[in-house]
Amino acid sequence: MRRAYLIAIAVAVLAFLAISALLARVLSANSAEQSAITALVKAQARGDTGAIMDAITDCRATAACRRRATEVATTLRHPGIVSIIQIQPSTSFSIAGTLGTARVAWNVGGSLPIVQCVRVRRTGNVISGLRVELLEISRRIKSDSACPARF
Repeated sequence: MRRAYLIAIAVAVLAFLAISALLARVLSANSAEQSAITALVKAQARGDTGAIMDAITDCRATAACRRRATEVATTLRHPGIVSIIQIQPSTSFSIAGTLGTARVAWNVGGSLPIVQCVRVRRTGNVISGLRVELLEISRRIKSDSACPARF
């Protein structure tokens, strides 16, 4: 009887550890998405077209993406320290790959908030690992606007 009790406890502990590890992978994908978006925003504030194109998957291969990178680098360039006001992630919780849109609000120094949308693809799963790719960045949108379906 005591042996069965100890085995049940050991199984419960192992199950808890396995579930915790899987949840940690999901949460690390959320963190990776936020880091990638933050790096993209900082590149825009610096006016660094090359870094913007590097942050967006296959951007250099697409004329429209190169034009958008140049446009946002020019229009959103602003000296100062970037502050992320809010990031609404592309998904709140996903154990597999997804395609979604994140919304980011940021400012530089004393500037008014700048709000943009970022198309994000997560590939993989919690077992093999999740990978985050930024696919597209919008122009600046109104602060109270939702992200458009196309940008």
